[in-house]
Amino acid sequence: MQLCGVCNENVPKYKCPTCRIRYCSLGCFKKHKNDDSCQPVKETAPPVTTPLPNVCQNKAEQPWTTDDLLDEESESDRVPLEKLRQLGESEALMSMLQNPHLRQLMTMVDSAENKATAMKTAMQEPLFVELADQCLKIIEPTEENEDTY
Repeated sequence: MQLCGVCNENVPKYKCPTCRIRYCSLGCFKKHKNDDSCQPVKETAPPVTTPLPNVCQNKAEQPWTTDDLLDEESESDRVPLEKLRQLGESEALMSMLQNPHLRQLMTMVDSAENKATAMKTAMQEPLFVELADQCLKIIEPTEENEDTY
């Protein structure tokens, strides 16, 4: 099991887009960015899919991928590209996302240091629950709602 490359206490969930060091929270990311150890270097080998702590890569040469956010243990959480396209093309979701309150809730979750707590708070809002339900209908359709697309 890996530990956060900054605090060495928690399981990392993210990778720095510049040097790909794994970190666990926004606080650790900010601490890492204020540290002088995160410096892009010129790549001499093809991009590596496994994390290389303290070995930096140029962000322009190595864009973020789903592998930056998910590790092997999270493979079951990966959403297939076709389902992501369906989410992006959903008129129902587009309509819901016009709501400023919903957008504010999503921004709050996205910027929260503790994502789990932020999600619990957001899931108390019926509008956010409706968004989550609509997404799940697209990603994991049941027989009763498959005909609605």
